[in-house]
Amino acid sequence: MSSTSRPTGPTPRPTKAARRDEARADALRLREEQQRQARRQRSIVIALLVVGLVVVAGVVAFILSRAPQTSDYADLPSSDDFADVEDPLADVAAPATATDDGGIRVGEDGVAGLTEVPEDAVVVTVYADFMCPVCNMFEQSNGPVLDELREAGEVVVEYKPVSILDRAAQGTRFSTRAGAAAAFVADRAPEAFVGFHSAMFASQPAENTPGLSDEEIAELATAAGVPAAVADAIADGSYLEGEDSFASWVAASTQVASREFAPQFGTPTILVDGENLSEIGVDWRIEGALEAAIEQARG
Repeated sequence: MSSTSRPTGPTPRPTKAARRDEARADALRLREEQQRQARRQRSIVIALLVVGLVVVAGVVAFILSRAPQTSDYADLPSSDDFADVEDPLADVAAPATATDDGGIRVGEDGVAGLTEVPEDAVVVTVYADFMCPVCNMFEQSNGPVLDELREAGEVVVEYKPVSILDRAAQGTRFSTRAGAAAAFVADRAPEAFVGFHSAMFASQPAENTPGLSDEEIAELATAAGVPAAVADAIADGSYLEGEDSFASWVAASTQVASREFAPQFGTPTILVDGENLSEIGVDWRIEGALEAAIEQARG
């Protein structure tokens, strides 16, 4: 039996041409793999961009849906509309709870529309704009003081909403809308007026912003105990339309105040039994100053 022997020895070294072909093949495989990775990365980036655009579009749509539409308020009255009217408040629809001179009085029971001031009570009149940051300072520092004195029967608080800062609401007329909403609540839900007034200042928007939308104002009204039908009328904007609108009353009241405190009317303006605190040297920002002025008026 014979066997076939195989040659032994070192493996033949690849030729130069073979090495070149193998290198080319390796380079081709590497390039194809790099291209596949690049395609995968592009697909991922494109997918992320699409998702991002969808998210951004959704956020923008949400913001736009919540933002007040300035065109809706272009026709609201302003105080300038009453500049040549002898008695601005004479022919405008006013809340049933308002006084003839544009005030909403609240007494011991906390309900808007007090008609007779008790003989031993001091009347504190507050002219305020719901977008005025200094008015908010007054509300936060002195609002609780006035509530306490009012509930004790020592003072009657007379609220006079005005709209001098519409110019700072980017065209949404927030001051007019807020004042009209407060008047609407005073007329339709007088027991909730004080709570709504406080809530509006607690949620006060910054100047030079669109302010709160009607829907957001309605949410504050609901939280203050305003009935659903009243809050709904604020949310859908019907409180600014027709006989239900007190926007003209706010504008007329602002014109009256501007004349009364000419040459320069500003908010807040605080009166104690008719005396303007700024004219008698009382600084309500000093702790206890307002209480002292009330006590002095009481005699």
